[in-house]
Amino acid sequence: MTLAIDASLTLAWLFEDEQTEAILALVDRVSTGGAIVPPIWRYEVANGLQMAIRRKRIDSHYRLSCFERLRSLPIAVDTDGADEIWLATVALADLYQLTIYDAAYLELAQRIRVPLATLDDALARACNSSGVPLIF
Repeated sequence: MTLAIDASLTLAWLFEDEQTEAILALVDRVSTGGAIVPPIWRYEVANGLQMAIRRKRIDSHYRLSCFERLRSLPIAVDTDGADEIWLATVALADLYQLTIYDAAYLELAQRIRVPLATLDDALARACNSSGVPLIF
């Protein structure tokens, strides 16, 4: 895996009005080199798409096509991090004032030593403070 990605970046890629050339280039990088995510990523992406349906931004057919596009990418779900939730992830959340969800991405990137792609400001600040290479 070449990098970890979070839900903020994933959702920006899925919504055309949020896409940038840099985001599309990153998706190309993921399609060739792969990416890794914590298990919470699936829930966060699904929830983001669900909220977009409720706000009438997308419909259920578009949501399904998003799931199919994501399934076609070589994105691995890290199950090893589940044991880290009680210790390392909580410690990172405390240290950097992150949600547990965001701390899970930081913990994963630290543990497997890969850069993290995020559009979340708090998570980006935590990456900078902790020495995790940041993409975006």
